[in-house]
Amino acid sequence: MVNTYSPAYDRAATLMPPLVSPSEFRYAEPPGIGWVRLKFRVLSAISTELAFREAWRMFCTPRRLPRKKWEEAALATARAFRVPFERGSLAAYEWNPKGQRTVLMVHGWEHRAAFWGVFVDALVRAGYRVVAFDGPAHGDSSTGRRTNLPQYGRATQTVANHLGEVWAVVSHSFGAATTAGLPVVFNQGQGLPRLVLMSAPGNTPAVAQRFADLLHLSPKVLARMARHVREQHGRDAESFSLTQAGPRVQAERVMLLHDCNDDSVPFTEAQEVARNWPGLDFRPTNGLGHNKIMRDKGVIRQVVEFLG
Repeated sequence: MVNTYSPAYDRAATLMPPLVSPSEFRYAEPPGIGWVRLKFRVLSAISTELAFREAWRMFCTPRRLPRKKWEEAALATARAFRVPFERGSLAAYEWNPKGQRTVLMVHGWEHRAAFWGVFVDALVRAGYRVVAFDGPAHGDSSTGRRTNLPQYGRATQTVANHLGEVWAVVSHSFGAATTAGLPVVFNQGQGLPRLVLMSAPGNTPAVAQRFADLLHLSPKVLARMARHVREQHGRDAESFSLTQAGPRVQAERVMLLHDCNDDSVPFTEAQEVARNWPGLDFRPTNGLGHNKIMRDKGVIRQVVEFLG
């Protein structure tokens, strides 16, 4: 395969403000963040371990957002089923069961299967069987309130094994990182014909650093988080990064879509992934941010064409 990344993407990105460098990139600050930062200053003064435990709890606990009306419409035509997983089960949904090829959708942090509604409609019209699931600690899955990247990856692996033959995976943000970061093995190790990654964080330690910057965590707490990953999973956080793990993914064709003005994951991370992933089809977008990319008609049309 020929790597379709081009340095021209780097030059073009400079014409699409307001791009920022990784050192300047910041999360939008939520209300009440000052009190949280104060709590961590106090905890850190008492004990690095206490501060780490609370930081790790927050880092691994997604909010359960209220269900929106349009989500009900997205699930109205789906067949709901459950997939056993660890000490609970994953809520899963299937559209167009008679479709000739199966596309698995893997959502991002604090999203759920229903968030794929617009995408699902287009894929069903194109003749695909579509399956999506609520990740661990998300949606209606009964797997506890906390999750992390390795567990989410295991959940994706479990669903993939349950489905059998999978033609393509379309994944967003944290879901993209889990699919490619382990990486998940599809079709009994025979590989995946098509993989689509959207708004994917390319550098796992950078995700933790942005979290630490938001909460003003001390370097000692951040280092303790990194040590915890090594102790729990037998590998450094960096090894889950798409710049390292991604090229090991067994997929015939891989496409990465990332918006130049993504306010959650810097566009520079997508550029770095593209530089380090041979054969990657890198397609920057402009003006869609982190989440609108999932609903944009132009993006969906590109993905449907790519899957064919």
